[in-house]
Amino acid sequence: MAKQWYAVHTYAGQENKVQQNIEKRSEAVGLRTRISRVVIPTEKEKRQRGQKIVEVDKKIFPGYVLVEMDMDDETWHFIRQTVGVTGFLGQVTGTATRPTPLRPEEVDALLGETLGLPKITTIFHKGEQVSVTGGPFTGSEGRIEEINTETEKLTVSITLFGREQRVPLDFANVERVV
Repeated sequence: MAKQWYAVHTYAGQENKVQQNIEKRSEAVGLRTRISRVVIPTEKEKRQRGQKIVEVDKKIFPGYVLVEMDMDDETWHFIRQTVGVTGFLGQVTGTATRPTPLRPEEVDALLGETLGLPKITTIFHKGEQVSVTGGPFTGSEGRIEEINTETEKLTVSITLFGREQRVPLDFANVERVV
């Protein structure tokens, strides 16, 4: 039986610790051949820090790690008993049912981004709320009016001094309001 990928839910901010725990513990107890890879899906994102634009790894699915493994009783219990793990995606909480593996095309898309293959620039949508993270309007929130993907610029409507103003901003200087 071929190994399959599963999404494992973790406590917020514990993805790296869970990844390290699974890798170290699986080696120590002899499960490394059945639990082959543990990946935190990330994508490169440009952000402005002071006057510099830096590239950072942003977690695509905060609170989740992907595990490639042979699913059996031993590996299932091993993952569930790892510190920081709350369960598997696709498993009914509090039951002993096995989770559904991820589809190969989903994993291919995620791993392509995680491994640094070319990725389409973050796509914004007209009318979407954004927060300004860099430049003179840092801390302001506004609504996207226009999008230019070629120059990676947005026109955002921001309220300044009680009036709506249209301000041009770089993709790197804004992030979605959640």
